[in-house]
Amino acid sequence: MPGGVNSPARAFGAVGGTPLFIERAEGPYLFDIDGRRYLDYIGSWGPMILGHAHPEVIEAITKAAQRGTSYGAPTEAEPG
Repeated sequence: MPGGVNSPARAFGAVGGTPLFIERAEGPYLFDIDGRRYLDYIGSWGPMILGHAHPEVIEAITKAAQRGTSYGAPTEAEPG
């Protein structure tokens, strides 16, 4: 991959500025390792439309993972 990153925001050399190092995210916010909070206008390019760590999304992921994560065979959970 040219530049070795999956988005221009990760290639700070190409867009200027000092890279942020994100520690965590919650709702619409990102938090860097120094505890500063940033409003996430990118939303992971769309998948985070409900925000980061949305409780209902976490619950659905947890329930799915508790049933197992990889079987090597078809399952009812797979889209048809």
